[in-house]
Amino acid sequence: MKEEEKNTHEKFGKSLFNRTWELMDKKDRTPKEDIEMIHTAHASAYHWSQIGEPINFQRGEWQISRVYAVLNQPLACLFHAQRCLEITSQNDIKDFDLAFAYEAMARAHAISGNIEEKEKYIKCAKKAAEIIKDEEDKKYTLSEIESIK
Repeated sequence: MKEEEKNTHEKFGKSLFNRTWELMDKKDRTPKEDIEMIHTAHASAYHWSQIGEPINFQRGEWQISRVYAVLNQPLACLFHAQRCLEITSQNDIKDFDLAFAYEAMARAHAISGNIEEKEKYIKCAKKAAEIIKDEEDKKYTLSEIESIK
């Protein structure tokens, strides 16, 4: 792959990831923006799949899972949360990303109504968060875990 093509994939991967965050954070999204949010998350993951490393694939799956959690679509949410955790495990990804892989699973089970599995993954996420090196990352991660209802 040519350097220019790699740069294009990286540019779009980053900008689409950020656009997805903007849409997730928006309080009054329209149905059209909900669809855009799904597409931007998947498109970002696609671009990273062309040039990225396992950490990029893991984070892409995490974000897609979170989008479906926000939209209360449990089957898609769980599918992508499982992919996130698989990539995390297969590549021995640790720290912040490990905690968020468990957070994704907990959130997916929460919206699916599977309380036992939700609690199991919340415990895993909290345990993983305890050993996050950066204190700000740890604080943020724990606040996200606590937001799971």
